[in-house]
Amino acid sequence: MVLSLTQGLDFSPAPFSAGLDKWSSSTGTTSTDTYDIVGEAVYVPVDQDFAGCIEMVKTDDVQKLRYTGQTDLPRETYLMIKTRVKRMAGGIPAIRIAGHAMDTNDTHVDAVTAYGPAGSLTDLGEIYEVTAIVGPGLRDGVDMVWGALPHYGHFGIDITGPTGAVVRIDDITIEDVSHIFQRDALNIVDVRDYGAIADGVTDNYNAFVAADNAANGRRVIVPTGEYAISQSLSISSHVEFQGTLVMPESAALLLKKSYDLPTYIDAFGDEAEGFKKAFQALLNSSDHDSLDMGGRTVTVSEPIDMQAAVSTRDTFTQRRVICNGQFYASGRLGWEPTIVQGQASYSINASRDLTNVENIADIEVGSLVEGAGVGREVYVTSKDVSGGSIRLSKPLYDAAGYQLYTFTRHKYLLDFSGFSTLSKLNLQNIEFQCKETANAVMLARVGLIFHMIDCFIKQPKYRGITSIGTGCQGMLIDRCHFVTAEAQTNATDRVSLGLNANNNDVKLRDNWASQFRHFALLAGSNNIITGNHFYQGDGVQGGARLAGIILTKAATSSSIVGNYVDNCFIEWTNEHDETPDFTSGFGFSSLSISGNNFLSGAVAPWFNYILIKPYGTNHGISNLSVTNNNFRSINGSISRVEWVDTTYADINRSRLEAILFEGNNFENISRATQNPLIVEHTQSSANSVWTLETNNELPFQSYAKRVTALAPQAQIKTSSNSAYFDIPYTTGQVGSDKDQVKLTFGTLVKGKMAVTVRCD
Repeated sequence: MVLSLTQGLDFSPAPFSAGLDKWSSSTGTTSTDTYDIVGEAVYVPVDQDFAGCIEMVKTDDVQKLRYTGQTDLPRETYLMIKTRVKRMAGGIPAIRIAGHAMDTNDTHVDAVTAYGPAGSLTDLGEIYEVTAIVGPGLRDGVDMVWGALPHYGHFGIDITGPTGAVVRIDDITIEDVSHIFQRDALNIVDVRDYGAIADGVTDNYNAFVAADNAANGRRVIVPTGEYAISQSLSISSHVEFQGTLVMPESAALLLKKSYDLPTYIDAFGDEAEGFKKAFQALLNSSDHDSLDMGGRTVTVSEPIDMQAAVSTRDTFTQRRVICNGQFYASGRLGWEPTIVQGQASYSINASRDLTNVENIADIEVGSLVEGAGVGREVYVTSKDVSGGSIRLSKPLYDAAGYQLYTFTRHKYLLDFSGFSTLSKLNLQNIEFQCKETANAVMLARVGLIFHMIDCFIKQPKYRGITSIGTGCQGMLIDRCHFVTAEAQTNATDRVSLGLNANNNDVKLRDNWASQFRHFALLAGSNNIITGNHFYQGDGVQGGARLAGIILTKAATSSSIVGNYVDNCFIEWTNEHDETPDFTSGFGFSSLSISGNNFLSGAVAPWFNYILIKPYGTNHGISNLSVTNNNFRSINGSISRVEWVDTTYADINRSRLEAILFEGNNFENISRATQNPLIVEHTQSSANSVWTLETNNELPFQSYAKRVTALAPQAQIKTSSNSAYFDIPYTTGQVGSDKDQVKLTFGTLVKGKMAVTVRCD
């Protein structure tokens, strides 16, 4: 309230002594008759109780008396209208304060309360005081709520009841009583002062806009109650919600100076609804790029469909940030996965499609697809119900024909899959409390540069971060903690996955993940995985371990640098290739594994840290660099650090090119893999052909393809102990396993030679 605007002003109408021509028998407007013309009233200058009054005879059902002058209604002002009356003769009438509201165009405003409470004049000669308060807001004690539209009024009284009564009325006074409704602080604007009504039905859009416009730097207050707003509303002032809003799903609330989650929770009285409305505002306003959750916990009993919260758009490509809060999964019914089975056809000529799909109407976008010949983490990206087809996130490696598939739709705290495109979304300092019932985040179908930084994903049921399309392009996951719900489950029985990605350029940096089935499955290329610690051990003595990182593109062009690979391994496959047999291209190529700490404890002796698993024949390996790593096994040794899983096919060892295994440290590893490999050979008896063993120390038990260097370690001598200086020629791929090399001299010689052998 700005009381100084009205203090000292006299709102009272002219006294009756000024003449009856100033008092209307109707509305008080200039076109109505006054009592000096219509009669039925006289001025009484002397009365024992009143110092001048008007005496009226009631002749109408509602006898009206209105001042023809305009009583102004300044903004935020409350007026008390009062008079004293007494019945002189006749039946018992009732008296009430009344008014006629007018706007700035001198037009009647009829959507207001036109009169106050009525009181009966039961006793002859007794004085009764009649009062009513008129003002813009529905406040306690306000009898005539006029809202923000009226600019002035014509005030007076109504006499109701039986005709024939004779009534005397003292001069009418009008007093500013705004101070009664004043808040403790004067720098606020109450929306009720501009006509807001908290009945949950009346549209308060205009009242809120008027209050915001009038605030001029003050804070807008929304008092207790439920306020309906019919359309999108933007408030430029600071705002405080004590009451709540009811708005259509498509209507956005844009709080330009109070944009934070606690305010939205107050505005809608519910944590999840407040978050959805705050996110809707984030994508519908250029005033803010970040939604600060203010440390609040949002309790979620079912997945939040993030696109439905912004139902007017399904594409957004500007940078936006959600930060500093927690999502907490509550209950269980809302998180149960939807599982549908159905037959479908697959052809490598349309490698991303399933056709003739049974039960397609029941299959949800975002469902995990499982079946024979389906690689891991293949999802339903979209579907055409009328056409009976489903688009997949990745091709299938061996599923041609018609077969049964299972489609499992897991449920996520934040589900962005309704967006056709969503780019540059940043989640910072958020904890996802999945509580072993929910999953954390599902990405949009398409998008660039999704970034999660300093977040905690705790106890997801099945998945932490899921990409069902290409919304993971350029994804960055930095300094996040992935905490398992399966710590007490044996490694081979676990079902949870930290994250997956289908597209290229993913960066996983400085994260920590504990005891998932897999930490990350990356199906694209050009990935950078650095500074992470992922642990997947269990308490089984001599037990099996599973992959921490899975790369499913043969030509991966990726770097795995400076990680702590703890009781798990790196798996490199081509399971998302619709033609997995090698015919052309790069094959398994372009992977750098450098400066990592590999540790295993109490594992089976056949455990390996680097596993290649071809899903088709004739694949070679090229441009593989494994350098400066620490390989360490405790509580038991292992045979070697690398291996080829031949479940589906072996590699073609004649097609190894540019393989570098050097500078690595081995502890409790039986075979210290190297390439180039230096073999020292002592020939005790003179022979023209020396055969050298590589002892399975070339990578992947490869062929000893060639010799690149010879270095005698002592003088080479003939059988007669004469010095021999000629250089032998070399032959690679000797022996049944092609893992030996041969040195051929011009005569029988003996001695000691260091030979550098390569598998590529």
